[in-house]
Amino acid sequence: MANAAPNFEERQEFWKPAVDSHLEDQQAEPLRAVCSNCGTDFLIGSRFCYMCGTARQSIAAAATRKLPAWFDLAALQDLLGQTTPSLVALILGFACVVAAIITGIRFTANTLLDWQAIQLWRIEWLLAAIALFVAGILLKKK
Repeated sequence: MANAAPNFEERQEFWKPAVDSHLEDQQAEPLRAVCSNCGTDFLIGSRFCYMCGTARQSIAAAATRKLPAWFDLAALQDLLGQTTPSLVALILGFACVVAAIITGIRFTANTLLDWQAIQLWRIEWLLAAIALFVAGILLKKK
């Protein structure tokens, strides 16, 4: 309440807020918070739904998470002990292995020349994967 009237000499206009706007932004709640369990509106300042008792923090935590948990690259980076360039090289290496497998499945060989071309493409994808895996190993943290 100390910030409600910071300057007594200044006249407060009827249309201006009495509280600083940056303080309101920190304490602002969503305009309409609805319980995910029963669908009723939360009371202002309540931590639980008054109808079913569901905690409001679980709803707020679920709303703040935007990316799926499997896409958390920072946690994956810490788990594997990799630096960012090393993790990128690892992911691209796996993508090249998948591309080599898809190349073998997608293209069919009718002649010996077609079969040789398909095998050449697969070899190129696998060589790129090996190069990326070596780069990932060299860029890894000590």
